[in-house]
Amino acid sequence: MALQKFSGAPSVLRHLDPSSPEARWGVRRITVEATETLADGEEPLAVPVVQAAATAVLRNPWIGAGTDSELVQSPQLIAARLSKLLADRLLAALGGADAVAAFGKGVIIGEAGEMEHGAAITHTPYFASSLRGFLDGSAVISFADARGAAGQPLTIPLCEKHSGTRRDFYQSVRVRVPDAPRRDELVLIAAAATGPRPFPRVGDRATDLPLDPATLNGAFA
Repeated sequence: MALQKFSGAPSVLRHLDPSSPEARWGVRRITVEATETLADGEEPLAVPVVQAAATAVLRNPWIGAGTDSELVQSPQLIAARLSKLLADRLLAALGGADAVAAFGKGVIIGEAGEMEHGAAITHTPYFASSLRGFLDGSAVISFADARGAAGQPLTIPLCEKHSGTRRDFYQSVRVRVPDAPRRDELVLIAAAATGPRPFPRVGDRATDLPLDPATLNGAFA
């Protein structure tokens, strides 16, 4: 699903409306955390880098439905809705889509759920492609997942939002919600950063020398 850059005013929460996606899917919490790095290695950054993660805690409706349950059509509406709610919060934390340089996504599945339940909501284009559009990216969004009890941490890898392969933008954001996921919940995560790692200097594919085993002094022997 190819999408143009998305725009529009921040969405209004409709959790009190029983017919809304957030009410029907039992969204009980949305969190936003941001970290602004001013210095690294005891050296100040000329331009501080902000990393942020927005999470939504929601009920897992597929528990007990069996491993042949349908997972393509059913998550479309909630996935699209959460892409908007989480993107709104990331953009507010980072200063808008033009400020976003790298992004990632992830999901933590409660202990009663299948790993595929997390994939159903994170990999559908109604979440992933929509999120990419709201953040004005074009690359595949890097991803992580885990299953665990409440407080399970997850490290989300980030990549540059257009190429996805620029090595200086490879970084990560660690996310943890203390009381989630419960056994029957999912924690959906969108993360982004305003710049690369501090002081990147490990080269890139454009500058790497050809890999020649003959020059590696038997490292592959």
